[in-house]
Amino acid sequence: MAKDSAHAFASTLKTFKTASGISGKFFSLPELAKQFPNVNKLPVSIRIVLESVLRNCDGQKVTAQHVEELANWAPNAERVDEIPFVVTRVVLQDFTGVPLLADLAAMRSVAQSLGKSPKTIEPLVPVDLVVDHSVMVDHYGTSKALDLNMKLEFQRNNERYQFMKWGMQAFDTFGVVPPGFGIVHQVNLEYFARGVYKKPGDKGDSAVYYPDSLVGTDSHTTMINGIGVVGWGVGGIEAEAAMLGQPVYMLTPDVVGFELTGKLREGVTATDLVLYVTAILRGEKVVGKFVEFFGPGAASIAVPDRATIGNMAPEYGATMGFFPVDEMTLAYFKGTGRTTKEIELFEAYYKAQGMFGMPGVGELEYTKIVKLDLGTVTPSLAGPKRPQDRIDLGHLSTKFSELYSKPQEANGFNQPAEKLNERVALKEAGTTIGNGDVLIAAITSCTNTSNPSVMLAAGLLAKKAVEAGLTVKPHVKTSLAPGSRIVTEYLTKAGLLPYLEKLGFYLAGYGCTTCIGNAGDLTPEINEAITKNELVGAAVLSGNRNFEARIHPNLKANFLASPPLVVAFAIAGNVMVDLMTQPVGKGKKGKDVYLGDIWPTPKEIDENLRYAMNAKSFRANYDKVKTEPGKFWTSIKGTQGQVYDWPKSTYIAEPPFFEGFKMQPHASDAGFKGARIMALFGDSITTDHISPAGSIKESSPAGIWLKAHGVAKADFNSYGSRRGHHDVMMRGTFANVRIKNLMIPPDENGTQEEGGVTRFQPGNEKMFIYDAAQKYMAAGVPTVIFGGEEYGTGSSRDWAAKGTQLLGIKAVIARSFERIHRANLVGMGVLPLQFRGADSWQTLGLTGDEEVDVVIGGELKPQMDVKLVIRRFDGAHQEVTVRLRIDTPIEVDYYKHGGILPFVLRQLLAA
Repeated sequence: MAKDSAHAFASTLKTFKTASGISGKFFSLPELAKQFPNVNKLPVSIRIVLESVLRNCDGQKVTAQHVEELANWAPNAERVDEIPFVVTRVVLQDFTGVPLLADLAAMRSVAQSLGKSPKTIEPLVPVDLVVDHSVMVDHYGTSKALDLNMKLEFQRNNERYQFMKWGMQAFDTFGVVPPGFGIVHQVNLEYFARGVYKKPGDKGDSAVYYPDSLVGTDSHTTMINGIGVVGWGVGGIEAEAAMLGQPVYMLTPDVVGFELTGKLREGVTATDLVLYVTAILRGEKVVGKFVEFFGPGAASIAVPDRATIGNMAPEYGATMGFFPVDEMTLAYFKGTGRTTKEIELFEAYYKAQGMFGMPGVGELEYTKIVKLDLGTVTPSLAGPKRPQDRIDLGHLSTKFSELYSKPQEANGFNQPAEKLNERVALKEAGTTIGNGDVLIAAITSCTNTSNPSVMLAAGLLAKKAVEAGLTVKPHVKTSLAPGSRIVTEYLTKAGLLPYLEKLGFYLAGYGCTTCIGNAGDLTPEINEAITKNELVGAAVLSGNRNFEARIHPNLKANFLASPPLVVAFAIAGNVMVDLMTQPVGKGKKGKDVYLGDIWPTPKEIDENLRYAMNAKSFRANYDKVKTEPGKFWTSIKGTQGQVYDWPKSTYIAEPPFFEGFKMQPHASDAGFKGARIMALFGDSITTDHISPAGSIKESSPAGIWLKAHGVAKADFNSYGSRRGHHDVMMRGTFANVRIKNLMIPPDENGTQEEGGVTRFQPGNEKMFIYDAAQKYMAAGVPTVIFGGEEYGTGSSRDWAAKGTQLLGIKAVIARSFERIHRANLVGMGVLPLQFRGADSWQTLGLTGDEEVDVVIGGELKPQMDVKLVIRRFDGAHQEVTVRLRIDTPIEVDYYKHGGILPFVLRQLLAA
């Protein structure tokens, strides 16, 4: 074994040259392969991580042993090695970025109070925040919608934007892309990513170059995998650690190779393909694994389509959905305005590392290989509650009809079958609505609005539909929210935007709107009709998430679809119209118009793609980030200084995570006794269930608090926009209107009550989870949560863990955990415990009135066995062994320090 030393692998520092003669240094993996021949067979994604470990080998945080362990990666080895991965940069969106900035500001306050320089707290890598989650679709169906929605956005978020402007001047490496430019993932693809980087200040031939890599505070950061960049979503607490010089620690991953062959059939879109991939990989159980695409089919896919597949890695459960760098990647960089020098360096570097080109069959070693013939993909949607539940387009109508009367545990809506075709008259709108009616049709979200082929397809379908005389039903709320301004530009140049507008798809904003829950409200009359008649209304959106109550609290059926299908269903007006066999609608002279009549041909799409890739347009657009940020952004005045003064606000407050901070952590035993059960949850509890991002209910604890602080209901905004204030967010924890705490018995009809309520013990009194938590904490009683499979799936929402901790919950015991949420729980000092074998809270017969002891024998160690003692109401007790899901030694340290933030702060202040 090589001796730990900063120069243990000095022989790997080599020189590479570009075609025009530019030279630079790099840590050569081909050179490392002379010591470790296995390197040449490693998956490309593993090699990029290996380069970081090799380059940052300093004998302290990163050792020679780390290099050797990863260089010897074996496809099916036991995963016990911990990798310290130092990333190149960090990206943020505003919902997750604001609480992260608040934590950094709080750290500066602590530093100042301890007599240290506030500048001790400073990001050590570039950090870019894109404001993209705050615009809501209040106005739609009018050419004024964009301006009116942005005006409201700035009125609602003035305090947050002031705080961001303070951050821009306080931190040297913190930049902000203002509202109205696009979605963080598309801006990341088109603007931030540069292929290869060099250390700031390095000049000439001595500069050391290295690949782009990142983490982001949005789970769909994986979109960047489409251009060969290793990166994924983390919680804000992990991102802060990465910003402040900590490696991202992870167990050496399995890498699933996904071999693509053949080509897509005419009429099949990238959206259809990604829904297939999502369903396949969910079935393969790739949670916590890298997925790497290869083969001739992968080589033939354009970069925007690759990015679409990479984007939905969280939906199929993988850490990444990675495509290696090849000629397609270079063409994308050229078309999006990167300089000739940047592209030359990018190509030369990857060729020097032996990582250029799409791997063929048998070239590299993978843990497992999954295969898909692209020719077998058919037009699809996914829903009504999960993105992995793919439905063939021709089966949607019958699927909805079946689910209408199926029980909730079968993914159904539990309604009497005889009510399926009932319709309710709307007096004000002069129309009727019924079950399956499309009430929201939204071209939205990073997944698809960043993809020119599907956006042009939507425009072309709209053109043909208008020319055929088709119109959109009056009950449909339509919106267009592209991933960047570039989309509007190419739709305009292609002459397609006016046709989308004629069908109601006016530009509503540049941001993550409907997909994040910012769809805006429906009309009061429609809301009343839905709730009064228990209608199962539908949304069809080109998004990546369709969890319960995410799109709109009153819409129970939400279907993911390609942008052209969104337009088609807006015209059809109901998801029970079978678009494969029935007319989309009646056109001129009452003639039936079918989907095939208006679906664009591949030739029509290809002819218009030339408008989408214009380097000059891309450069001109992103130059405006600094030169023309917009009238609204320019008018925002942020405070000055290195330490934030925390003015009174219902949006921003100094977080409580550092109260009573000391340089030495409090010694504490991880176990505890006499815990009460706060909730018993089923499978697939998402971070949306735990910490909603959408609307705030007036009667909820958060709504009551806002009203008590003088905020009118019209100004509540959303949970996502108020993530900078812990008093709102802890009250919003477990407050989703669709969450089902199975401690609450069902009613006489077998219907399970929804909403964030629990039964307080002793006494069995029903109350909000927030109120129960306050009573338990006041009495000094610890609490626990029990869950099922895939606990914490969904967005990389650190408040799902922060809120859990602030409610006094000491442990979450579940059948399995989503990767990011498990790490976030540890990062906030909450124990994640996992049932073994077939054990579950159901097999234990828990009802919620038990007491729970968590017994940890001896020193805390990664993945150790832990004993649960269940004490029942009648005095009986039962013991069961569970697995501690603190997975790595560094996570043990985080937990002992009370979480990752106090750990990092102590390190910085000690230095």
